[in-house]
Amino acid sequence: MNDDAVRALAREAGILVEWHTYSGEYRSVPIDSLCLLLEGLGYPCRNDDDIGDSRTRLLPAEGLQALPPLVTATRGRPIRLPLDSDPPRRVRLLLESGAARDLNPRETHSGVELPAIPELGYHRLLIGEREIVLAVAPERATTIANLVANQPVWGLAAQVYGLRRTGDGGIGDAAAVAELAEAAAQRGADALALSPVHSLFLAQPENFGPYSPSSRLFLNPLHAAPELVLGPATVAQAMDHAGLVQEFAELEAQTLIDWPRASAARLRLLRELFANFVGASDVSAELRAGFAQYEADGGDLLAAHACFEALQQEQATTAPMHRDWRHWPSDLRDPGSAAVAAFAQAHRRDVLFHLFLQWLTDGSMAAAQGRAKAAGMRIGLIADLAVGMDPAGSHAWSRQQDILAGVAIGAPPDLFSPNGQQWGITTFSPRALKATGFAPFIATVRAALHHCGGVRIDHAMGLQRLWLVPDGVSAAEGAYLSYPLTDMLRLLALESQRHQAIVVGEDLGTVPEGFRDQLDAHGVAGMRVLWFEKAGEEFAQPDQWDHSALAMTSTHDLPTAASWWRGADINLRAEHGVLGNRQRREDLEHEREGERRALWQAFDKADVARSGPPAQDSPGPFVDAAVRFVARTACQLALLPLEDVLGSDEQPNLPGTIDQHPNWRRRTGQPAATLLDDPAAARRINDVAQERPRG
Repeated sequence: MNDDAVRALAREAGILVEWHTYSGEYRSVPIDSLCLLLEGLGYPCRNDDDIGDSRTRLLPAEGLQALPPLVTATRGRPIRLPLDSDPPRRVRLLLESGAARDLNPRETHSGVELPAIPELGYHRLLIGEREIVLAVAPERATTIANLVANQPVWGLAAQVYGLRRTGDGGIGDAAAVAELAEAAAQRGADALALSPVHSLFLAQPENFGPYSPSSRLFLNPLHAAPELVLGPATVAQAMDHAGLVQEFAELEAQTLIDWPRASAARLRLLRELFANFVGASDVSAELRAGFAQYEADGGDLLAAHACFEALQQEQATTAPMHRDWRHWPSDLRDPGSAAVAAFAQAHRRDVLFHLFLQWLTDGSMAAAQGRAKAAGMRIGLIADLAVGMDPAGSHAWSRQQDILAGVAIGAPPDLFSPNGQQWGITTFSPRALKATGFAPFIATVRAALHHCGGVRIDHAMGLQRLWLVPDGVSAAEGAYLSYPLTDMLRLLALESQRHQAIVVGEDLGTVPEGFRDQLDAHGVAGMRVLWFEKAGEEFAQPDQWDHSALAMTSTHDLPTAASWWRGADINLRAEHGVLGNRQRREDLEHEREGERRALWQAFDKADVARSGPPAQDSPGPFVDAAVRFVARTACQLALLPLEDVLGSDEQPNLPGTIDQHPNWRRRTGQPAATLLDDPAAARRINDVAQERPRG
């Protein structure tokens, strides 16, 4: 095997064989890592014959067969097709509307060019014996300015699981989301950004990290609020019949979520409601029709997800390792097998239960968005789309051809993670995206925008490249894999326009050169966080922040404002051994002293400080000033984490830890409906409303 040949093959497959570290050092990807990545992409390279065969598969097809199943275009711009021989004389365009027209192709030095198409949508092109989809997108996604007439707006960001209400059974749900949205809207907020509510693992309640979902196409039933769909009387009756009143009360009194116990209790309630729904005669015809329509609309993807949930529950009872479908009997690993079909038939009621759960959760989120908009929010809920999915989950089982096998998404070594990161999740194969006409990506975006006014794309750099770590090697020995950025941004813009929803890209961390310009050009808002908006040693003034981005004091992975001022985050990271590369607590504390002075000087200059800098152990005035500062920025949307509105010390997640820190378990101290009545929170909310007056 020739190393140079492997590197050449890797380049052709879209792998970056060289990269630069955060400090500018040049690195070359180890050959073994390249081989493993290539095999995961479907291009073996262990000998010369393998390399020859793989290179042949990477060669473009000839003639009309070179056309992919879907081509993206931008409205008003000519369309270029990758045809280099036998160009067609005429092309037939079938619009989504049903209209048709003939197009005259023009040969160019780079292929064939079609005239611009003014109609947005997924149209069909008939070219000789080929038919392909033409996705014509707007130049830009629906922006905040499109929805709110270019006015400065603000909103809150909340962790769904942490919200409280009476009757939630110890886990935040859609009803608490609705109550917080209404309370925020009454005070002038236009948006409520949520933590991911993707489907997790009902058979594994200990796996509750919201960014490691089983499927991003479906929702977590533990966040359903059955009252919003079935009515409070039905739920109260089920609670009493299942004997859950005391259990729910005990779980709701806890400061931290007991995920296994709370999950078991909520599932008991949901099973009671399901039994009543399928067995009782007094369920309304409207509800039954709604469920039947939801099942029909969900199609094969929904049916496969429900089957997986039932299968995983059944398999998990046989052996702990069988919670991972890759350890199931071979005939059950194939979702299209006769054995799986027989299971679904024999366990029809169990499968139906999981269909019911998805319907209930979908209806709950629809009700929450409806209440947010009815209360006056012009954007409403903003969903959070995780960057990938668990390889042991529903999507990886039901759509094995969609994903990359044998690799995990992560991050290269940096200042905070000197050994790199491996996140234990996988994602779509670029090869599969093109081969399927981007069907998995489109379905995922549509699922995220369903019943929402926007979506935040976690680790948005994944639209251009992802750091992939092959199984069995260290995170530092991974490599970047390229993705079709322009196609994916166009599809995002088209779906955004169709849903009249905004798109936010989390562009924090190692950002490729020019990436933010690409986001801006396509109407995708970036994110700007207080701690990072610096020019040298000075913090940028509010009018220097990007208008096209949204502004935040912090995020779920970063210290809260109170914790940052006190330096508690440094102590926390030191205690858990996640300080970073060659960093010492005393050095970081000294650095923080300088940052405190610099940031307070920025506050003074911006006229948001109401006094001198407070004592380190009295962060309240700093939190007040930080909120006012971010509210005053030039950004289209100021999005304030609930933790900072409340002046909390605890950040939701401490990266680099699993169970050493109570990640994804903290609950708010008060019910969602009254959280903003807290005097300090009310003062900060009032300051925000004054800084960003609503038209």
